[in-house]
Amino acid sequence: MSAAASNSSKMMTSPGDMFTLENPVFCCYLFWSTVLVVKMLLMSLLTAVQRFRYKLLAIVPLALRRRIFPNQEDLFFKNLEVQFDDPHVERVRRAHRNDMENILPYFIMSLIYISTNPNADVACILFRVASVARIIHTLVYAVYPVPQPSRILAFATMLLITFYMAAVVALRTLSFI
Repeated sequence: MSAAASNSSKMMTSPGDMFTLENPVFCCYLFWSTVLVVKMLLMSLLTAVQRFRYKLLAIVPLALRRRIFPNQEDLFFKNLEVQFDDPHVERVRRAHRNDMENILPYFIMSLIYISTNPNADVACILFRVASVARIIHTLVYAVYPVPQPSRILAFATMLLITFYMAAVVALRTLSFI
């Protein structure tokens, strides 16, 4: 066997080796994906907090406390009405929907990207930056609204990273089509 063939077989790893805890890229992906999953789960709690926002604060007079319920069966008190258009609740719901529209494709693209055996340093930086960008996006959109361009910059960061990973995968697999 020639030296070149021997070197290429060492460089090539089996797909099973890519998705183990021995692969630092996969470990980094697991950590930052876990952070994003927890962040998405917390968005559900943030929606609930917005529904009871002033009810949670006992010092706010009863007449000023918010109790926003989207379903008739959720009403605890007879003097309440179903309300669908509270701006605070809707802002959090839009942020949560935006997470689902962007983070879920990112998870899939990241796994496919890992299968191309990327440079560990580059991949881990991409995972970190994308995750921090989504956390910032939530903060400037749903928690403490900040004027543009803050939200679009955070949104575009993860989007560009996802497109970059897609381009890498496409270029590495183009010869097999």
